[in-house]
Amino acid sequence: MDSGPPNAPLLLLLLTCLLHCWQGGRGQSSYTIDSVDLTILPSGAVQSGTPVTVRCHVRVSRDDAAPLRHAFQLKKDDVPVHAATTEEDSVAYQLHGARAADSGSYECRVTVLGKSKASAGRRLDVAGLQTPVLYLNKTAPYEGEEFTATCSAPEEKGSLVFRFYQMSTTGGSQKIKQPAPTGVSSETTLVLRAVGDSVLYCDYEVNLDFGRSNRSNQIPVMVKELYIFPIMNVLPSSDVFEGDVMEVVCKVVNPLRNIEVFLTKDRRILKKAPVSLSHRFTARQGDSGKLVCKAEWGNVQKETNMTVTVKELFSKPQLTMQPTDLFEGDRFQLTCSVSIYAPERIRNEIIRFAIHRDGANLTAAPAYAAVAKPSQNGNYTCAAEATALSDAVVAKGSQALVVRAKVPVSQPALSVVGGTLVLGKPFQLLCRSDSGTPPIAYTLNSPGAPAETVVASEPGRGAVFNCSAIRETPALSDFLCHARNSDNRPPASATGQQRQRSLRVIEPVSRPVLTVFPGAGDVSEGQDVTLSCAVQRGTPAFTFTWFHAEAEGPLSRRVSQSRQESYTISSVRAEQGGVYYCEADNPASETKESLRVVIAVKMAGWKKGLISGIVVCVLLILALILILALKRRLLQFKRRRTGELSVKSAGTKAERLSLTQAEVNEAANVTPGMIGKSVWSEHPSGSESEDQNSVTSPEKPAQPQQAEARQADPNRAPGETASSEARNSTQGVPEQADAASAVCFVASQQGSVEYAQLNHHPDPHGDHGNHGDRTVQDDFIDEIDMGSVHINGE
Repeated sequence: MDSGPPNAPLLLLLLTCLLHCWQGGRGQSSYTIDSVDLTILPSGAVQSGTPVTVRCHVRVSRDDAAPLRHAFQLKKDDVPVHAATTEEDSVAYQLHGARAADSGSYECRVTVLGKSKASAGRRLDVAGLQTPVLYLNKTAPYEGEEFTATCSAPEEKGSLVFRFYQMSTTGGSQKIKQPAPTGVSSETTLVLRAVGDSVLYCDYEVNLDFGRSNRSNQIPVMVKELYIFPIMNVLPSSDVFEGDVMEVVCKVVNPLRNIEVFLTKDRRILKKAPVSLSHRFTARQGDSGKLVCKAEWGNVQKETNMTVTVKELFSKPQLTMQPTDLFEGDRFQLTCSVSIYAPERIRNEIIRFAIHRDGANLTAAPAYAAVAKPSQNGNYTCAAEATALSDAVVAKGSQALVVRAKVPVSQPALSVVGGTLVLGKPFQLLCRSDSGTPPIAYTLNSPGAPAETVVASEPGRGAVFNCSAIRETPALSDFLCHARNSDNRPPASATGQQRQRSLRVIEPVSRPVLTVFPGAGDVSEGQDVTLSCAVQRGTPAFTFTWFHAEAEGPLSRRVSQSRQESYTISSVRAEQGGVYYCEADNPASETKESLRVVIAVKMAGWKKGLISGIVVCVLLILALILILALKRRLLQFKRRRTGELSVKSAGTKAERLSLTQAEVNEAANVTPGMIGKSVWSEHPSGSESEDQNSVTSPEKPAQPQQAEARQADPNRAPGETASSEARNSTQGVPEQADAASAVCFVASQQGSVEYAQLNHHPDPHGDHGNHGDRTVQDDFIDEIDMGSVHINGE
C-alpha cells in the first residue's frame, strides 16, 4: 500500500495553526443582549409560608454558535439576595415558604463579556406574620428578683424587633422592655417590682410596612413579696455627746439563704455581715448624720435608717493674736480658747491646752507672749483635750495662725527719675523706702496739686509720681512724700530738699541776643565782621549755631562753657550781606533762636574814588573827541568859504577860533565840576560880547577898530591873510589835547577825596556853564551871518 508523506503529521499541525491564526485575525465573535425578563410565580400577593419562584431569563444575539457564560444577580430593594454564573440563559431563585421579610421589589441584572442589562422590577408581597412564642424560666419570682424571658418566631426571616409587655389584673398593658434586634428570637432578663398577680406576653415587627405580629401566648406571673426588712437599734440613744460609747445593731428577722446586711453612713460602709451585725464605737463630732442598715438578697434590697446627733463636749479651739497688726519689736500674745463647753460631761471639768510653733511645743498653757522678731515668725497652732465621763479622751486642734512680724517702713528717699531735672519741663519723682513690709502706701504732697497715693505691693518697689514743671530748683523743697505700711503707725516722710545736692539740674537757655561788630549799617567790603551770640541764663555746655538766611545749613557751630561765643566773617564781600541769626541750645534740648539782623555791606572807599575818576576821564575824553570832530568839520567848511569872506570877517573869526597859551593853561586847571562846560566855546572876558556887537550892530565905534586890525599889514597879500588865520586857529589843537591829558591825570590822582568834596560843595558858577555851553557849530552859524553882513556892507 502507498504510504503518505513522511511529514504528514507536521503538515496537519501547521494547517491547524494557520486556521486558528486566520480565525484570530478575524477578531472576537459579535453579540448583543436583546432582553432580560424577570418573573415571580405565583405573582401578586401571597400568604406567609407559600413557596415562591423568582426566575430571570436572558436573550442574546450572536454571530457564531460558541457558548456564552451569563452572570445573573438578583436584588431585593437594591440588596443582593442571589447570584449565579452559568451558560444557561435562565436562573431560578426558590423561596421555600415565603415570609414577610421576603416582600419587596425584585430586579435581575445579567452581564455577558463586559455587557450588562437589567430587567424591569417586579413586586412580591407576602401577607401574614407567624405568631410568636413566649417562655419564662420563673413564673413566681420575688419582688425585684430577676428572671429570664424568651420570645421567638422561628419561621420568620431577618432581624425581628421584639417587645415584652406586662398586663395587670385590671386589663391595662405596659411595655416593660424592648431588646435590640438579634434575629428571629430574643432572650432577655426581666424584673418585676410590684407585688401581686399579672400576665406577661410579647410580640414583634419586621418593619413599619407590615405592622406588628399577633400577641404571643400569655403567661400568668405571681410576684411574691420578700420579707427582708432589717431592724436597727442605736444604744444608748441617737442623741449623745462626744466621748460617749455607741452601739448600732442591724439584723433581718426572717433571713433567707445568702442574705447580707450592711451598715453605711454617707455612702461609706461601716460594717458588713450575713443576716445581722453590731457596730460599737466612741462618738466623735463628725459622727453626726444618718446611719443606714441595708439587707440585700440577690438584686433585692431592703433598708432602714436612723439619724444620730453627736453633741460637742467642747468646741474646736481658736488661736488669736494681739495686736493683729504686728511689727518687729512689738510685744504680742497668743491665746487659745473654746466657745462651747459642757463641764457636766467632762471629768473634773478640766480642759488641757497647748500651743505649738511649727509643730514644736511652746507651752502647755492657754496663752503665750513674746517680742516680735524674725525668729518668732512661724505657723502657730493650739490643741485642747478633755476626758469624758466614759474615760474617753477628746482632743481637738485649732487652725494654723501664721505669724509674720512686719518690718516698719524706713524713711523714704525722694529723687528725680533719671537723676536730671530740667527746669520748665514736667518731671517724675520716685519715692522709695529701702526697707518695709509691703504693701507700702506712698503719698506725695506737691504745691498746687491734690495729694496722690500709690500703693507698692512688691518688696523694694517705690512709687513714681508725675509732677508739673517748676521754674527754679528751690521749689523742690515744696514736695513732700509719706510712706506708710500700717494705719496704726505714723508715716515716714521725705522732702525734695534732701536730694538737691546730688541732683543734676538743667536750666534751659534764654533767648540768645545776636550783636554785630561793627554795627550792621557800618559794614564795608573788606572789613572783618564779628557776630556775637550770647545768652543770659542756662546750664552749660552751650551749643551756639550761626545761620545766614539765604545759605543752606549753619555757618558755624560751637560748643562752649561760656554764655557768649563769636563768629567772625573775614574780609566780608557784598554778596555776604543779608539776614543773619543764631541759635542756642544746652542739655535741656530746648533750642532758642535770636532776632534776625540785616547786614548791608557797603562798597569800599577806594573803589568809589577809582570809579569817580574813571567816570570823569571817560566823560572828558568823550567831550574832547566830540569837540575835535566838530573842529575838523568847521575847518573844512572855512576853507570852502575863504574866498567869499572878507579879510575883516576872516581875521575876526580866526581870532575867535584861536586859543592862547593862557587859555590852554586855564583849561588844564579846571576841576571835574566844570565838565559840563565847553572850554572852546568860552572866550576871554568881553570877547563874546564884542563879536555879538560886531554882528548885530555894525554902526558901533568898535567896528573901525576891527577894520584897522585887519589892515595892520598892508603889504600882505589877500590870500595870506586867510591862510595865516587858519594856521593860527589850528595851532591850538595839540595844546588842547595836552590840557585834556593833564586834566585826566589830576582827576585820577585826587580820586575819591575831590569827588566827595564836590558832591558835598557844588560849584556856584554851574549855571554860568549852562549859559555858556555853546557848540562850535553855533559859533559857526553866527560867523556866517556876520560875514554876510560885512560883505553886504562893503
